[in-house]
Amino acid sequence: MSRSLSSGLRPLRPAAFGADPAGERLARIRRSPNFADGSFQNPVGARTRPAGSMIEFAKVFFAKEGRVRRAPTGTVPVHSTTLADLAKPPASGLRLTWMGHSSVLAEIDGRRVLLDPVWGERCSPFSFAGPKRLHPVPLPLAALGPVDVVVISHDHYDHLDLPTIRALADTDTVFAVPLGVGAHLEHWGVPADRLRELDWNESTKVAGLTLTATPARHFCGRGLRNEQHTLWASWVVAGPEHRVYHSGDTGYFPGFKDIGAEHGPFDATMIQIGAYSDFWPDIHMRPEEGMRAHLDLQGGPGGGPMLPIHWGTFNLAPHPWSEPGEGTLAAGQRAGAKVALPCPGEPFEPTAETLPVQPWWRAIATQPAEGWPAAEPADRPDAGTAAGNGAGAGAGSGEQEAVPAV
Repeated sequence: MSRSLSSGLRPLRPAAFGADPAGERLARIRRSPNFADGSFQNPVGARTRPAGSMIEFAKVFFAKEGRVRRAPTGTVPVHSTTLADLAKPPASGLRLTWMGHSSVLAEIDGRRVLLDPVWGERCSPFSFAGPKRLHPVPLPLAALGPVDVVVISHDHYDHLDLPTIRALADTDTVFAVPLGVGAHLEHWGVPADRLRELDWNESTKVAGLTLTATPARHFCGRGLRNEQHTLWASWVVAGPEHRVYHSGDTGYFPGFKDIGAEHGPFDATMIQIGAYSDFWPDIHMRPEEGMRAHLDLQGGPGGGPMLPIHWGTFNLAPHPWSEPGEGTLAAGQRAGAKVALPCPGEPFEPTAETLPVQPWWRAIATQPAEGWPAAEPADRPDAGTAAGNGAGAGAGSGEQEAVPAV
């Protein structure tokens, strides 16, 4: 779309489109070593538009058999997380609660960090269209309690959610975001003095935690022109005793080893393993690539577990709904690495002796023609609580969407 046409349509655009960087923010973007030729650049080359024709993609995405496999066959088990659960400090000093998709509450060394929070019903600029939740959030945002810092990886709708940000803007929380993303948040009511806007390899301190924006291989945009004027990032959150890594969205690239060498090893990694496709192979990792990234970050199969994220909540790609979970489970077994597999809302402590490791999704997924893999021996040293134990049943939705989002 031409600049003149998009400018003319600006008064009509939804608030969820956000705002374009301007003034000193735009000047800082242009000074960034990661900005060249009018846009932010990936650490290695990446195709950010779907490969192949839209007709080919539509044939795959809308095929009847595939549409059935891309949704759960029943209600997704959602752990009935309560404020009382979260009020008790983690014995180890570190606790993670996967809220679905890429949203994680990290309680680390007495502080609370909310990563990529999306509490909205759809990841879309519109309330009536776009990918809809396949399960509810485990608890209302207002019931979450105080949050010290909100961390955003990039400005795509499934990671940066207008209603969620507006609700959090009314609290005292600080927001840590990649360079340029602050323009959206200010437009939605977040005061500038509560923003920490970082380029890659820059750090800020909030409430005794050190937050570092680290490279990722992805892209940005939520408006009409979709220019690369906002950065995307992965994040390192380090406290006095613990440190964790959140990948945001990314394709695999060799830089994971550099991040691990400089900031690791980690007590846990949160790695994107869903919404992948041959149509966009460079910007989202498959489960085996996610495990490779985890091993790079940790310097091998030892260290803290991997929590798979970016799956199970929204229908964003042609792969079966359960495939990211199955693939990550298998990749972890092959690598001899620890993988935590909580159902949405189930808190766990990454450094505890037991982890949630049961494939809870199998009860509500279309079984592969070859059947489910055989169960691992029960005496594995990291085998622990079943992810579905004590889980409350949340009302899921099997609605299929005509608007894919990546």
